[in-house]
Amino acid sequence: MSRGIGYWLTRRETLTPEKEAVVDGQRRLTYKELNCRVNRLARVIAGQGCAYGDRIAVLAYNCSQYVEVIMAAAKLGLILVPLNWRLTAAELAFQVTDSGVGLLIFDPDLAALAGDLCRSSEISKTLVLGPENAPGTGAPGCEALMAGHSDAEPQPDKAPDADTPHIIMYTAGTTGKPKGAVLSQGAAFWNTLNLEALDFTSRDRDLLVLPMFHIGGIGLFTLPMLYHGATVVIMRTFDPADCLRLLAQERISLFFGVPAIFQFLIQHPDFRPEAFAGVRLVMSGGAPLPVSIVRQYHEAGIVLQQGFGMSEAAPSIATLPRELALTKAGSIGRAVFHLEARIVDDELNTLPAGEVGELVMRGPNLMQGYWNRPDANEEAFRGGWFHSGDLAYMDEDGDLFIVDRKKDMFISGGENVYPAEVENAIFELPQVSEAAVIGIKDVKWGEVGKAVVVLKAGHQLTAEKLMDHLEGRLARYKIPRSVEFIEALPRNAAGKVLKTRLREQFK
Repeated sequence: MSRGIGYWLTRRETLTPEKEAVVDGQRRLTYKELNCRVNRLARVIAGQGCAYGDRIAVLAYNCSQYVEVIMAAAKLGLILVPLNWRLTAAELAFQVTDSGVGLLIFDPDLAALAGDLCRSSEISKTLVLGPENAPGTGAPGCEALMAGHSDAEPQPDKAPDADTPHIIMYTAGTTGKPKGAVLSQGAAFWNTLNLEALDFTSRDRDLLVLPMFHIGGIGLFTLPMLYHGATVVIMRTFDPADCLRLLAQERISLFFGVPAIFQFLIQHPDFRPEAFAGVRLVMSGGAPLPVSIVRQYHEAGIVLQQGFGMSEAAPSIATLPRELALTKAGSIGRAVFHLEARIVDDELNTLPAGEVGELVMRGPNLMQGYWNRPDANEEAFRGGWFHSGDLAYMDEDGDLFIVDRKKDMFISGGENVYPAEVENAIFELPQVSEAAVIGIKDVKWGEVGKAVVVLKAGHQLTAEKLMDHLEGRLARYKIPRSVEFIEALPRNAAGKVLKTRLREQFK
């Protein structure tokens, strides 16, 4: 790939100018219209003083303008930092400061959060995704500025290529300190090629329900659709009733979601298998998919396939073929075409079939590294392979099964929760002597947090007071749903808390 992924739209305007590219509520954009808007937006962003390699952030709900920001950044060779609007301003401030963001582009409905973020960081330039200035922020409206610019292709000072960094996707580490996975434009290209086994065509229509601040919202399948000249139908935020309506109304053929989404859909009173009649690919990822959900969809006549990915892989790692979706439910399938995957021991020796070890991989869709984290990069790419941190095994057929995570991270409703970050917030309470946070099974969310707390002698604290303390410090999905007060935490001889024992005790 000699040119950046922004060139995909340039070519699409020539090859399929009148083909529908993006549907966002009442807004429907052809590839010609989308490319023209991206070119104008790129000129607006460049006019803010942004040059090749600079970092810009976007804080927005899913919308067609979000797609335009992604592609405008690609055409200019800028590095985009997608921000999770579920986080607090204090949490986001670390990300924009760590990455050195100079421009924030935000949704007018998130103006209050954007204002708080600007006040708690060093961001000095802002744009709002709307026709007018955002009240209270002074941010000029993108639409008004775009109207004054040409739709000719932008001419950055350096032409983007496969090695040009495109996205910094923040994913918290076990220490609770977020790490920014740097994904190149080439990683997006190889992720698209890795999904060729799913037989995408220009006739496909993808329903986007995952937030685009997650790599799943970008790579599954927004960017691959733009490459193939297909159509992306955007949901601002996920709503089960609207989702079921759009599946039928917009003639959707591709649908990707996290397990919690599939659970919400099948339990909704409006659920009808007919809504999926035209959907040829229904795929789940982002969290372990319970076999019971696969069976429920099978009973409704719907084949629910399993996939596996990570932010660091842009994100595709493995997919389970449609014909094995039921017979091998629980497997993530085999590694995608342009990715090598192995199950290894601590010395990187390949383990035989059926033996549990760590899943490691290498391939061109992997990140370039963690932003400003040489220590983390050395560990992540030890021995020349990327270490996933997941314990898995491979069966005799070559299909992969995730068994557990080496790290203590758990997934709640498709969102990663890192216990150390929550524990650090709990430790701010003066009454707390010890604290451990574990993930426990939950019917609705897959997993939720439980805080196991030891109080200092003579001190008192209620679960309600602890929850009140965390409110505003952490995103809602990170806050434990229950608290257990005990006399002492179980520890090994080295003093490390035995979370396996806690999970067994409170399962």
